[in-house]
Amino acid sequence: MKNIDSKNHVRGKSIFVDDIPIVQGTLFGVVYGSPIAHGKINNLNLIEANKLEGVIQILTHKDIPGVNQIGAIILDEQLLAESEVHFMGQPIAFIVAISEKIARKARELIDIDIEELDPIISVSEAKEKSQFIMPPRTFKLGDIENCWKDCSYVYEGKAITGGQEHLYLETQGSYAIPQENDSIKLFSSTQGPTVVQKIGARVLGLPMHKIEVDVVRLGGAFGGKEDQATAWAVLTLLAVHKLQKPVKLILSRHDDMHMTGKRHPYETTYKIGLSKDLKIIAFEADYLQNAGAAADLSPAITERTLFHATNSYFIPNVKATVYSCKTNLPPNTAFRGFGAPQGIFVIESAIKHAANEIGIPARELQEINLLQDGDEFTYGQIAQKVELKNIWETAQNNFSFYKVEKAVCDFNDSNEQFKKGVSFAPVTFGISFTNTMMNHARALVHIYQDGSIGISTGAVEMGQSVNTKMIQVASKVLSVNTNRIKIESTNTTRVANTSPSAASSTADLNGKAVQLACEALLQRLISTAAKKLDVEENRIELVDEVITVDGKSSSITWEQIVLEAFINRISLTENSHYGTPVIKFDKTIEKGHPFSYYVYGLAITTVTVDCLRGTHEIDSVKIVHDFGKSINQEIDNGQVEGAVVQGIGWMTMEEIVYDESGRLKSNALSNYKIPDIYSAPGSIEIIPLKTDGDENAILKSKAVGEPPFIYGIGAFFAIQEAISAFNSNYTQDFTAPMTPEKVLLGLYQKSN
Repeated sequence: MKNIDSKNHVRGKSIFVDDIPIVQGTLFGVVYGSPIAHGKINNLNLIEANKLEGVIQILTHKDIPGVNQIGAIILDEQLLAESEVHFMGQPIAFIVAISEKIARKARELIDIDIEELDPIISVSEAKEKSQFIMPPRTFKLGDIENCWKDCSYVYEGKAITGGQEHLYLETQGSYAIPQENDSIKLFSSTQGPTVVQKIGARVLGLPMHKIEVDVVRLGGAFGGKEDQATAWAVLTLLAVHKLQKPVKLILSRHDDMHMTGKRHPYETTYKIGLSKDLKIIAFEADYLQNAGAAADLSPAITERTLFHATNSYFIPNVKATVYSCKTNLPPNTAFRGFGAPQGIFVIESAIKHAANEIGIPARELQEINLLQDGDEFTYGQIAQKVELKNIWETAQNNFSFYKVEKAVCDFNDSNEQFKKGVSFAPVTFGISFTNTMMNHARALVHIYQDGSIGISTGAVEMGQSVNTKMIQVASKVLSVNTNRIKIESTNTTRVANTSPSAASSTADLNGKAVQLACEALLQRLISTAAKKLDVEENRIELVDEVITVDGKSSSITWEQIVLEAFINRISLTENSHYGTPVIKFDKTIEKGHPFSYYVYGLAITTVTVDCLRGTHEIDSVKIVHDFGKSINQEIDNGQVEGAVVQGIGWMTMEEIVYDESGRLKSNALSNYKIPDIYSAPGSIEIIPLKTDGDENAILKSKAVGEPPFIYGIGAFFAIQEAISAFNSNYTQDFTAPMTPEKVLLGLYQKSN
């Protein structure tokens, strides 16, 4: 089945927040943000801005009727700054005018007196000054204190990963319209409709049922609209509540980049110990996470870093600690992988470090230490149904490691200006929200009298084709044509108390809920058919829109049995609930069974570096991926391809730069580079692993959103290998992204 949105997308007919026809009298908002990264507000002068014709009102924290607090996990983030600002661009006032142009002009007329304080930009300074979002968290396994004496090889080093701009096509936006009885309808570009509803109610001092949040789709998100969509949505709610007029806010690209948080940068020190036979005995890491000025989702992201600290390897003795450092940058937030890529990069760097010192390919260390069934993760879960050996063998059989490596060596021996490198990037990625209570979903399914079907879920469509998969689930269970099924917008009045569309769990959770609802409806229709035909229910099936008895088609069609049920007052509506079984986690001891299942995979990346210019090309990425039993291979392949390229961007070119004052320097597409068609690999070959899948995945089709992002890490290590092939004096440095400037410096690095 094709993505149901494709035709409308390419014809420009898909509806996003900015496409919703505006109601007469709609006003437009622009945010006035702090001009400095840290300071105390002495005076905010709005006189000249208010005088501008067309300005309706400029809202500040004094206009908030409820609680001036939008923190989701920790209550440490004000909607509008009161007496102190903590990052450049932090919202201080919300200008509402008859046009966006006038609101922007008014923003220039605002005068503010701020006593500037020294900002903290780096994690090292934050740690030195004990500036943390929360106390550090540690996962431990084995006896890390006493195991080092058993190691034949011990190496210590540092690994650094930078931030990453989400750069979704659709910027942050919302449109709120007043309704009867002090209610408000909000159209928001958010991954978390319930989060927006809940926090909006908190700020306005209203019950949640007074705020209806509706989401048709997002023009991309990648985690950047899980928590950070909230502020912009609540500002429009506040303006509507105050003015009783419709209000619309769409951030410009510059404002969006300037005011929103990114992927968390990490600086990590590690220590790795191996036995004589190259088994990893011990691993210790201290991760310094740059959280920015407020918690946002950092506490949960630190957790997922810890969960993935050992990636695809069994290590009997581990100590991993994350420090969430508070700095004067915009609060950093969720991004595809949610902290796992940062953690995985560290263990892969440590393994590469050890391999370089020992003088063997990193692939050998990786393969020797792969997880197996029965191995214990640092957090207590026991590995089961591990597919890594199967994946390794499938990759070897299809791609031949030795031929790939020999081809690289032969090329390097015969070329001076160009050098190739190859790397292996395995992934073991846990699927579930690690906050156990979030692993639930509901579906509301209507079968109409004419046999058409409407489905509402908490899933937010943001380019991952979840709506298409929901239709496939319903079509399979009810055995009807997909053309009969419509997916409604995600709306808090139809499906309440939803979890965000995140953690690669959206299809599983909402798909399972749809499955349960459709199974209940199917049973009612079968009972109706059995009664009408006067046969036992166990002899009845619905196959391709026809009732069958003992496998033989009857004269009763889908439309007829639906109408028969309606005539007999049988409910054709079902509201189902699904909660993921088995999972649990006790944060007091940092042990449990947090993941429903794991996704496994391996990518072999080959690159060619131009040793004169410092530029590179990704020749190929060859992947064996664990899709389970994919219900839509074409869509899933697309998710893998997109994730790989996004991961390559993070590792090779996307460099977030703040100056010492906390000002974002990489603030436009002229100075922040993302992969384009010329940056994409020459080929991406994907082999689906032959596997039985997992019962906890929807129809055994495993999650696919986040895990393949990890494959992009392979580009970093392949480039390092190419540099080493050119310059024998090069000391491999595990600082990402590996930009062309860094490549050039490495190519001509002199001996220390």
